[in-house]
Amino acid sequence: MTALSPHIEECILTTVKQEVVPALGCTEPISLALASAIARQYLGQLPERIEAKVSPNLMKNGMGVTVPGTGMQGLSMAAAIGAIGGDPKGGLEVLKQITTEQVEQAKAMLNAGKVSVSIFETEHILYSEAALFAGNESVRVRIAAHHTNVIYIEKNDQTIFSKPCAVETDNLNEIFTALSAKDIFDFSMTVATEKIAFINDAAKLNCALSQEGLRADYGLHIGRTLQKQIGKGLLSDDLLNRIVIETTAASDARMGGANLPAMSNSGSGNQGITATLPVIVVARHIKATEEQQTRALFLAHLMAIYIHSKLPKLSALCAVTTAAMGSCAGVAWLLTHKFEPISMAISSMIGDISGIICDGAANSCAMKVSTSVTSAYKSVLMALDDMQVTGDEGIVEHNIDRSINNLCNIASRSMQYTDRQVIEIMVSKPNSIGNS
Repeated sequence: MTALSPHIEECILTTVKQEVVPALGCTEPISLALASAIARQYLGQLPERIEAKVSPNLMKNGMGVTVPGTGMQGLSMAAAIGAIGGDPKGGLEVLKQITTEQVEQAKAMLNAGKVSVSIFETEHILYSEAALFAGNESVRVRIAAHHTNVIYIEKNDQTIFSKPCAVETDNLNEIFTALSAKDIFDFSMTVATEKIAFINDAAKLNCALSQEGLRADYGLHIGRTLQKQIGKGLLSDDLLNRIVIETTAASDARMGGANLPAMSNSGSGNQGITATLPVIVVARHIKATEEQQTRALFLAHLMAIYIHSKLPKLSALCAVTTAAMGSCAGVAWLLTHKFEPISMAISSMIGDISGIICDGAANSCAMKVSTSVTSAYKSVLMALDDMQVTGDEGIVEHNIDRSINNLCNIASRSMQYTDRQVIEIMVSKPNSIGNS
């Protein structure tokens, strides 16, 4: 590896800090809740009516998830509780301080038919807009491209803030176009430990979510169910099942509305959970040192960001699969301290789970999390035995970066048609937003 310039190193660290942040609840409805909270701040009073618009992909990812602290699913609740109790400066933790009384107020608005959410056809993959009305007063806030990126504020038909917003490109950050997976690995192994110590917060937050998911029934409570089967003798208490149970339990809790933040990755709590928990479980199993765990965790998150930078912000490809490629890298390094097994294992994952579609954020996301981390650990074990899906098979090539690019090109291009059909199916269901 050619030594990276101090500028590139700083850009990498800055990007990780921007992409690995706390998020309370599924980030798509949270984006709408934030738009509502900011609109309420400018309105200066409780709204009498809310009209929200979201992009098709944000609709897909907001229809089926529980809004934290409310016990209710969907974008209408997100818009209402954001306006009534959201913190306009809270970012992805906008709903951190909501109260029971505010939740009841939000439910009353919904029951009175005072909140509407519709699909808005826009060039932005990620777009949320909240318009709040009270008497003769109105405020409209638009967020686009990123979950907290406010691009427009209007009060009483007068623009008070506006900024240009480029349409989301395939690349999160141009810095990654000049880097390879080996560069990502080398940087993670050589960067000063104190510069990446912040990544340990991911372990604290996501482990807390995992424990909450094992404590009570959230969503499909997959992790908790699997844990029970160990006691019944139907599953063994081995490392693979421990990875699956602890990771999936965190996703159960997050998607089921637990009032605890996840440490996200690339705008997704589930991606952050998937990049984190397998590394922590394996580090604990092998009694890794604090520095080893820190480097493995940083490698996992950086590799996940690197791969996701080649994808649209939201797409028909389930991105917990690529996040699991990140944790795959972290786990492979903990067990071998070499790059080659990482390359082999990620290649095997691309040959294994490249076809998993995203059919919206929902409790079933925890199923995809369990599948993805299982593939990751299975692929690592294959690499330990010097075995992988080879470049002679399918979309996998003999070079890891070309394999990653093939996967991401499929998601960015041909899977756009899949995405549209998934959304059509979802909104045409009885009682859905698109068929109400």
